Order: sequence, then structure tokens, then C-alpha cells
Amino acid sequence: MSGKFTETLQNSKLEYAVSFLPPVVLNFEFPADYPSTSPPLFTLNCKWLSQAQLTALCRNLDNLWEENRGSVVLFAWMQFLKEETLAYLNITSPFEPEITKQEKQPKEEGASYDIQDAASAHGESSNAITEEDVESLSILIKEILDFDQSQKEKEFNCKMFTCNICFSVKQGSECMDFKDCRHVYCKICVKNYFEIQIKDGQVHCLNCPEPQCSSVATPGQVKELVEEKLFALYDRLLLQSSLDLMADVVYCPRPSCQTPVMQDPSCTMGICSRCNYAFCTLCKMTYHGVSPCKVTAEKLADLRNEYLEADQTTKQFLEKRYGKRVIQKALEEMASKKWLECNSKSCPCCGTPIEKLNGCNRMRCTACMQYFCWLCMGALSRINPYKHFSDPGSPCFNLLFQMMEIDE
Repeated sequence: MSGKFTETLQNSKLEYAVSFLPPVVLNFEFPADYPSTSPPLFTLNCKWLSQAQLTALCRNLDNLWEENRGSVVLFAWMQFLKEETLAYLNITSPFEPEITKQEKQPKEEGASYDIQDAASAHGESSNAITEEDVESLSILIKEILDFDQSQKEKEFNCKMFTCNICFSVKQGSECMDFKDCRHVYCKICVKNYFEIQIKDGQVHCLNCPEPQCSSVATPGQVKELVEEKLFALYDRLLLQSSLDLMADVVYCPRPSCQTPVMQDPSCTMGICSRCNYAFCTLCKMTYHGVSPCKVTAEKLADLRNEYLEADQTTKQFLEKRYGKRVIQKALEEMASKKWLECNSKSCPCCGTPIEKLNGCNRMRCTACMQYFCWLCMGALSRINPYKHFSDPGSPCFNLLFQMMEIDE
């Protein structure tokens, strides 16, 4: 049985597609004179039908008995309820169930509500009563969706599937399907795949292994397959990555702590609630008040690149954070480095930058006094540095004055 239910909440309308509906339950009891004289005593229950609809079904069951009085009627009732209920009640898709609250009759202590009582309460015109125990539409929708999901799982577990990783044919109970794309793989392959991704810290990469598929496994599926310790790691990394996306959350800089700290947008000081460490939320060093953040040599290159690529607002923020003098120093060092890369070469011995203005290709470093060739940058003999240019086997043979500028 399939259908689509609509839940109306205030001015919004939500539709849910389901493949399985909770059953219409027929409870019955045979009197001593059935089927010769009396019909079965019965109650009819269904969570998604209203009292009026259940009453209509009960009356039709009574009519079936009248048409077949003296005969076994139970199978005809079951056939009608199974195959003709929707058509008889004119139920089509989308269907919006009606919720009718029933007044609960008070019970005396020790009293019971059985089929006999239910049958007698049906009245003279009918031998059955209707029951409706759903109190709200939201509860009803949840019960229908839960039932639909449980039935789909049962159906899935009974089918056979081919794993798209190991290509083994296995029963559905040994497989897992990704909810969005419905691609199916055996649990062993998916378990190994999840374990590798989690150990590598790729908690956001638990996607369907199918190429070009973006469907992601649910945390419940991950918990079902991996060990408890590994799932705890997955849960922690997932939480941490979520906190990283929050602009007002920073972490305590102490390696042994790393506690998330809520950041006050109007202040650059963060105080760890666990170790009480006060730190600057910008540079992660000890809180330094209004003084500019200190910049390490390793971070200087990143700072100048960030400054050059930033817009005017970001540039003003960086100048306020680190100080204009630090920014200017970073830019000057970057310009100097570029000039040296274009106009100088490094000494092959000590690495000192050297500029060649004129003269021959035999060079000497002023820092370490090492002779070297400007063309091949090879170190030369201190005793006879010119031998390199007069040796026929040298790559720079007769190139002592190569590329030398001659004044006119």
C-alpha cells in the first residue's frame, strides 16, 4: 500500500511520500452460535483513519455479514479490508488524514476493556466499535513515517544486492545503502572505507564511493559500522570541524588544552574556561593589550601576501593588528628579495647574494672569500682560479670574458 500524506502546520504545507502504511487491524471473537446465527464480535483499529471512516468500514463489514448470513464471513472481511479500503473510502493521493480526539472513558481500578465490552458498545445497528488513539497530527505523521521506514528496512534486508566495491552478492541485512542516492555496498567494504577516512581525519568525506556521487553517510550509519572508540573520534572531529566554521569560536592555544572558547567581537582577549589562560585571539600568544601582535619570521611572508591581496578594509585591520611599521617592513623585505632574485646570484659556498656589475667571470665572495665562476656557479681553486677558464675540459673554457660589457 502506498500513499502521500500532507501535514498542514499553520500556513505551511509539508508532503511526505510513503510506501507502507500502518495496517488496519481487525480484532475478532467468534460467538458460540457463529456462523449459523451470530456474526463475529470485532473491533477495527487504524491510526491514519478517522472515526467516521472506521465507522463506514464497520458498517460495510456488517453489510457483508447480512449478505452472507449463515456462512463463514471472516475471509471476505479480510479481503475487503486488504484490497478495497482505499477505494471504498475514496482515498486518493495526496491524502490529508483527519484527527479526531476521543474522550477517554474513566476506568475503575482493576477493570479491563476487552473485545466483549467493545462489541456491546457498538449499538443495536452494528456489532463493532471504532477506536482512534492518535491525539495530534504531528504524532500521527511521525508514527506513519517510522512505520514506513521500518517496513522499508525489512524489505531491504530480504533482498539480494551486488556490492559495487567487492562485487559479491549478499543479502540486504549484510549491506548498507546511502539514503540520498540508494547505492548499495556490503557492510564490510563500507566499514573499511569509513575506518580509513576517519583515521585520516576526513570526517566530512564519508561520501558514497560511487564516482561523482555526493551522497553522505548519516552519523547513525557510521555508528552502526565502526567500533565505539573510532566513532568517538569521528564524533569529536565532526564537532571540532563544525566549531571551526563558527566565526565566534577559537581554541585555547595551549597544546595540552585546546578547549573551545567563545570570542567577544568587541575584544581580542580570550580566556579559556578550563585552564584560565588569557590569550590574544588574533596571534594566539599571551594577551598583550593594545600592543601590536608580534610577527615571527616564518609568518612574515604570509602576512605580506595577505596584505597585498586584501581589500582596503582588510588592510586597515591588518595595520591595526600588527602595526604599520611591521607591515612596511614586510613589504620592504619582499621587494628586496625580489630584487636580489632578479639581479644577483648566491655564493655557492655561503649563500651570500652577490651582484656582478662588470669585469670577468671569475668572482670572489666578500663574505667567505671563496672564488667561483659566474657562469656555472662552480667553486674555483684558491691557488689558480683562472685554470677553470683555460682548461679545455671545463664547460667554461675560454669564457672568462663572456657577457662582459666593454666601455667604448
